[in-house]
Amino acid sequence: MGKLAVQRYFSLMFLILTVIVMAFTLIGLFGGSVDPTGNTAMAMLVYILPVLILCNVLLLIYWLIRRKWLWSIMPVLSILCSIPYTGTIIQFGSLDTSADNVRGIKVATYNVEAFTRETTGFKAEAILAEMKKQKVDVLCMQEYLENSGDKKNSDSYKEYFPYMQKGRFDMVIYSKYPIKESKTILFENTNNSAMWATINVKGKLIRVFNVHLETTGFNRTMYHVGKLASQGHRVEDNRVIRAIYGNYTLGMVVRAGQARTIASEVQQTDIPVILCGDFNDVPYSYVYNTMLGELVDGFKECGSGGLMVTFRQPKKPVRIDYIFHSESLEGITYYANDNVTYSDHFPVFMKIAL
Repeated sequence: MGKLAVQRYFSLMFLILTVIVMAFTLIGLFGGSVDPTGNTAMAMLVYILPVLILCNVLLLIYWLIRRKWLWSIMPVLSILCSIPYTGTIIQFGSLDTSADNVRGIKVATYNVEAFTRETTGFKAEAILAEMKKQKVDVLCMQEYLENSGDKKNSDSYKEYFPYMQKGRFDMVIYSKYPIKESKTILFENTNNSAMWATINVKGKLIRVFNVHLETTGFNRTMYHVGKLASQGHRVEDNRVIRAIYGNYTLGMVVRAGQARTIASEVQQTDIPVILCGDFNDVPYSYVYNTMLGELVDGFKECGSGGLMVTFRQPKKPVRIDYIFHSESLEGITYYANDNVTYSDHFPVFMKIAL
């Protein structure tokens, strides 16, 4: 009798856990439609959706082993509802190696981390060589640095990319096609910014947006914690957690406002749009959904390579760099190159048919 009571107790605990995980998963899936201003707890659930989906898979396996078919319905429903989300981070299609022969434009976005401020110009040159290898037509850079030591990087790039438009000090768009007009979009109280350039691609005008949204503040927080610790100060764990949470929530709110600004610019554009850059936010977040609007996520459309990771940090394997486009355009290929390690991001490439 005691053994039966223990089994019933554990079944009840797992049932409660299943209900909780299902509820959190569904709330997380809808969290991206809610402005994080005043709703940061709900918005934060989007960040742990991969963990919640994994928990649903494990719970489904548990209930199937126990042959509790009724209770297994809950994780099944959670997993089915998560399919649109999983498509934003995983695509198993194969890369179309003939795509470069298709008439169109190849776009790349790359946060180059100021070429890590090395002074020889090697990294800038190596990145240019990669763009040539990938046959890139338009390159959007964030955290761009014009000078590497005594060299001007634009002098090296202009032979392959004869057209260049700078935004704010660390934003640039390089193009093989003529740039007709441009605009710099400034955000309040931040060094981050955005820009767009209207490019004439063989008689077809396309507006390319290059965006760099507010960072999470995680690295900055840990830097200050490490500095205090090196000075002999005792930093309590709960203070660190509060600081990290505060920076994350503040970053979400700031990015939300910036995303609305960009979305408004996109809506006012009457020609096809390609929107790319470092959003500093995950798929299905409020920022992602706001920026996406009526556009198409290129990775969901024609992505390949399995799990899409664009931030080159083992502890934070996330997708935060994107390329979206207008519905009137058609994506052919979309991929990140994790062999290019000149920055804390990976470059993202997309071929778009015209």
